[in-house]
Amino acid sequence: MHSDRYSFLKFVRYQDVLLWDNKRYFTTQVSSTFPLVRLGNYINEESLRYSISDATKTYGILGVNNQIGIFDAYKESGSKIKQKYKKMQVGWLAYNPYRINVGSIGIRTNVHHHEYISPAYVVFSCKEGLLPEFLFLLMKTDLFNKIIRENTTGSVRQNLNFSVLSNLQIPLLSLEEQNSMVANYNKSLYLAYQYEQQASDKEDGIHQYINKQLGIKQVTSNKLGQKSSLQFIKYKDTLLRWDIWKGNNIISSKYNIVKLQELIQQINTGTTPSTKRPEYFCGDIKFYTPSDIDGNMYLGESERTLSQKAIVDKKAHIFQKGDLLFVGIGSTVGKVGVVNDDMVSSNQQITGFTLDTQAIIPEYAFVYMNSNKDITTAEQSKTTLPIVNQEKIKNIHIPLPPLDIQNKIVAHIKEQMALAKQLKQKAKEIRAKALEEFENEIFG
Repeated sequence: MHSDRYSFLKFVRYQDVLLWDNKRYFTTQVSSTFPLVRLGNYINEESLRYSISDATKTYGILGVNNQIGIFDAYKESGSKIKQKYKKMQVGWLAYNPYRINVGSIGIRTNVHHHEYISPAYVVFSCKEGLLPEFLFLLMKTDLFNKIIRENTTGSVRQNLNFSVLSNLQIPLLSLEEQNSMVANYNKSLYLAYQYEQQASDKEDGIHQYINKQLGIKQVTSNKLGQKSSLQFIKYKDTLLRWDIWKGNNIISSKYNIVKLQELIQQINTGTTPSTKRPEYFCGDIKFYTPSDIDGNMYLGESERTLSQKAIVDKKAHIFQKGDLLFVGIGSTVGKVGVVNDDMVSSNQQITGFTLDTQAIIPEYAFVYMNSNKDITTAEQSKTTLPIVNQEKIKNIHIPLPPLDIQNKIVAHIKEQMALAKQLKQKAKEIRAKALEEFENEIFG
């Protein structure tokens, strides 16, 4: 048989036909200088489920995502758990069968305190001859992730079951070589961690710098439960709401503290145009949601955009350059950013406000609110959804130094934030390069 006559044909042995779809038989072929083996010969599925419904006990539940892999997700009372859970031992791997195509896989290590995981996840262990740490890194490489994507099944939701995973081929190195490659990768990982720690120190220093420059002191309680300092508030300024509002519990030894409402010229909450009108979502006006506000001073790109028609039809509210957008609802409540475009919009979870720039610099308001996050979050002990509405935003208290001092503080913070960003980027590059080198050494 001449290969040039069949360049567009692929022959598959009948014994290798597992599922009757075409996609998997035209997948990327694994190529390596190391011997290839069937993964199923080196892994075991761990499908045993345990009852964890004892109402007198609390159970630690693990989660999996594509960013950090396995993590300690939450603790839950047995009285609220109605199904059996799988249990993970140290060194076992787990993945989300519907999100493995985006890298949602992890390995349990000694740093994880929880041990139970949802039965929806696929859990497996490695047999003798295959290090779980090595396999985890292998499955995180770009090439193997591509192979995984090509082997998912399902007409609506693509998934990868254990039997399909088992029939994939992997390069198998000696245990000594596996250990060596994992050790080299971990060395790079430690270097990345050091850069990330330096970035974290820079960010912690920002908070300390602001408090020192403004002479800020939080009103706290001593061991006897008594306040360590007294704060007097005029009756007319109090009790708009009968809840605890941390924004009031600050004092400054240097500057007057004022409410934001004295500095806000305009405040509005965003809105989302009807998704049934696609003509509203085809323009170049950035449309922000809480996930787009990432802690940077100036707001960057957004996942969606609006058209001028959405504005003309008054289906969306416009915020302008220099306005602050504040996340008022959800798990990221309190996040804030400065608008850096002439015109943007947002959804209803975000409130935007215009400040009197004769009295306060928007960037100064950002660095103060971003550094002292506890002033922008209400006590939510009895609610599941944190909410900071317009009235609470107006009631945030902020020290107000002269404009030249504000500018000095902003300049220093910009410098420190830039340095922290560089350190994080360096760590990110080191992590990516380490995985790339790992991949190249295995697959060539």
